Amino acid sequence: MTSATPPSNNTSLTSSQAQQPLSESALRALAATAIEQIGKKQPLVQVITNSVVTNFTANALLAIGAAPAMVDIPQEAGPFATLASGLLINLGTPTPTQAQAALEAAQAAHHAQTPWVLDPVAVGILPVRTALAQQLLDFKPNVVRGNASEILAVSGQSAGGRGVDTTNTVEQAQQAAVALALRIQGIVAISGPEDFVTDGHRHIRLGNGSALLTKVTGGGCALGSVMAAYLGSSPSPSTYFEYTCAAILAYTIAAEQAAAQAQGPGSFALHFIDRLAQVSAHDIHIHAKISI
Repeated sequence: MTSATPPSNNTSLTSSQAQQPLSESALRALAATAIEQIGKKQPLVQVITNSVVTNFTANALLAIGAAPAMVDIPQEAGPFATLASGLLINLGTPTPTQAQAALEAAQAAHHAQTPWVLDPVAVGILPVRTALAQQLLDFKPNVVRGNASEILAVSGQSAGGRGVDTTNTVEQAQQAAVALALRIQGIVAISGPEDFVTDGHRHIRLGNGSALLTKVTGGGCALGSVMAAYLGSSPSPSTYFEYTCAAILAYTIAAEQAAAQAQGPGSFALHFIDRLAQVSAHDIHIHAKISI
């Protein structure tokens, strides 16, 4: 694994930005606006992800109107991160080459102020990706998303779950998420039956979704790329928190709508991409389940 020089500056949210009060109605309105911005800006999203989910992730980005770019080799990943609208780094299958590319991209994104998302898949029980996740945290991801066990592990409070499956509840990981958000001066999102999002000061619960997302390869991983696209469409870092919530709402509302049509996991995957392409600002206003 190649090391990289830790950053000396920080482009994440400031404390004054993070402490701005937020109402349910304001979040709903901003999330609806965020969906419209994706279509207008068509963000270019660099994806460094695991080999199992590449196709599903690219299709999810195309469905929302973003442009996926799977640039994940050394000497290309860093320069491309300075050009991209947003970056996802997913640690699902971190080969030595991809690990080096991830470090290059994270460092470049941090210095270029390209918003980026870290998905620490299966950290804790597996040593290579666990060490890599800690190195990547030095470059201040704007968002860390994962299941409860992954968030507990990356924050140093547990040994992780059972591979990619969580053995902890969202509630058990909330304090770790708050501490991690303060550490990176960014946002932490825990995926579960009810998602939890925090910037260390504000705490949001989002109640949409479908259990069928856990039955499709890439159901969780693709969410990180959608978050990166939403961050890349945000007008400024001061709205990264709201745009992260918007990404989750659009994704999970589409999952609910797809589940209503599906006969099982296979048909759900097809319907989900369709619904993700069609989810609208109106859907946010009508269907979003938000608790502050």
